[in-house]
Amino acid sequence: MESSTFGQMVESAVPVLTEYGLRIIGAVLILIVGRIAAGLAGRLVGKALDRGKADVSLRGFVVAMVKIAVMAFAVIAALAKFGVQTTSFVAVLGAAGLAIGFALQGSLSNFAAGVMLLVFKPIRVGDLIDAAGYLGIVAEIGIFVTTVNTLDNQKVIIPNAKLTGDVINNVNGNSLRRVDMSAGIGYADDMEKAKGIMMGILERHPKVLADPEPSVAVCEMADSSVNFVVRPWCQADDYWTVWFDVTQAIKEEFDAQSVSIPYPQRDVHIHQQSA
Repeated sequence: MESSTFGQMVESAVPVLTEYGLRIIGAVLILIVGRIAAGLAGRLVGKALDRGKADVSLRGFVVAMVKIAVMAFAVIAALAKFGVQTTSFVAVLGAAGLAIGFALQGSLSNFAAGVMLLVFKPIRVGDLIDAAGYLGIVAEIGIFVTTVNTLDNQKVIIPNAKLTGDVINNVNGNSLRRVDMSAGIGYADDMEKAKGIMMGILERHPKVLADPEPSVAVCEMADSSVNFVVRPWCQADDYWTVWFDVTQAIKEEFDAQSVSIPYPQRDVHIHQQSA
């Protein structure tokens, strides 16, 4: 009697065990295939980003997100093998994601701004920028923040949303720059002589470009001087070298050729009244 009861229990348990065993095997296979598919998808996306010369930080983040998305799909499919209501599960995940999104609103805005910086590349590592109230060289562009080294070597970490939410002046974003300078001479001095001296300085300087052509022109008759604009072109990296060299050379040449550099003056007249 007992043996028959045991046999009936085994006989009734076999279909259940078989069913759940097959479900477990199916879930495991789904997870294995999902893992393989996640790796394959990550490699394919990585190669595509490499061909597009995407930033390293953006590449790593996108590849990681693709792998997570594929694995999440595989986990949901595996849970479905056990009769879990995946629609409600997805709804719970969506609600949780929404709550997390509200909690991390500032971080998400920095993340979105970081993606924009890495995709559209308005700035690159090594660029001199004037943005968010800081002038400095871009040291690193991350997903959430950008690191800038100021000209006096302070390390400034700027949230990406603050960068993209305002004007970014990429000082050396273009390969060539025009150096806008000025110089003044006295009213008694020869303007053509002074202009020739300054043009000669620009033409002889090794870092001043011949094309675009430099220019010197009278721009103002001020209170104490006749002012010129001096506009040489140079490579962006040579900007300050040209500025300093040309400024010094103009002073030295004006002194050597007796061209005066006036300074503001005021004439005071004293009138003595008789008693």
